[in-house]
Amino acid sequence: MSMKPLLTLLACVAVLAAPDAAAQQPRSDQGMARKDAEAGNILKSREIEARILPMMGDAEYLGFAYDSTAMAYRLKFIRDGRVLFVDVDARSGRIIKKSW
Repeated sequence: MSMKPLLTLLACVAVLAAPDAAAQQPRSDQGMARKDAEAGNILKSREIEARILPMMGDAEYLGFAYDSTAMAYRLKFIRDGRVLFVDVDARSGRIIKKSW
């Protein structure tokens, strides 16, 4: 009897028995932002947006991402076909960097 069919069967069983990769992933950064904000460790995204959006004039706001390692928000805008980023310290609300 050839070992190839047996090895193929074992490989298939191993793949099916493996836990779902999504279940192994750490919480999303948006989930971490919510958790950190509820714990009072950082400002809520709405507070950051309220501070930054008025400064951006006619740029269209596209949304934000949260970096839990840096404890910073990155707000994304578009103006005249160019993408603009504003990185903000999530604890203080201070602008760290503007990219455009």
